[in-house]
Amino acid sequence: MDTASRQTGELSYRDATAADAEALVALIESAYRGESSRAGWTTEADILEGQRTDPQAVLEVIQSPGNRLLAVEQDGELVACCHIEHRGEAAYFGMFAVLPALQGAGLGRRVIAAAERIACETWGVCKMQMTVITAREDLIAWYERRGYRRTGKLLPFPYGDERFGIPQRDDLKFELLVKPLV
Repeated sequence: MDTASRQTGELSYRDATAADAEALVALIESAYRGESSRAGWTTEADILEGQRTDPQAVLEVIQSPGNRLLAVEQDGELVACCHIEHRGEAAYFGMFAVLPALQGAGLGRRVIAAAERIACETWGVCKMQMTVITAREDLIAWYERRGYRRTGKLLPFPYGDERFGIPQRDDLKFELLVKPLV
């Protein structure tokens, strides 16, 4: 099937299971790290080397109460994923990945909208939160076009913890972004 028809096909959303862990790691890594990530626009390959996640981290999300790791499929193929976590009045959005070859055609927009809807329906939350590396201005701008706002609240990058990658610069930090959902 060609990419154009895959981009417009029906998406199905389901909670990931332990059996999905390896495929989810491969998807997430392909979207953010290494040469394969350069096929899409979400690559972090110039600012971080090493891994973005690993099977243990994915399993922890899948198995933790108050968390949902959504596996997004199109025609039976895993094409995207995202993590939503219940945090009181808010839900946290993360571990978001779309296959690089499918980026830029609206799939990510559809997935984030579905995650917001699912968080509202599941937990009755009134806002979605996320953290984004401040050096990723293009990604922050994309989220702003989806209704997220910068808060100015900065969080340190976990330097020295290679579970999050190997930084290629010394000025990395996260900013909290928030979107009202009601």
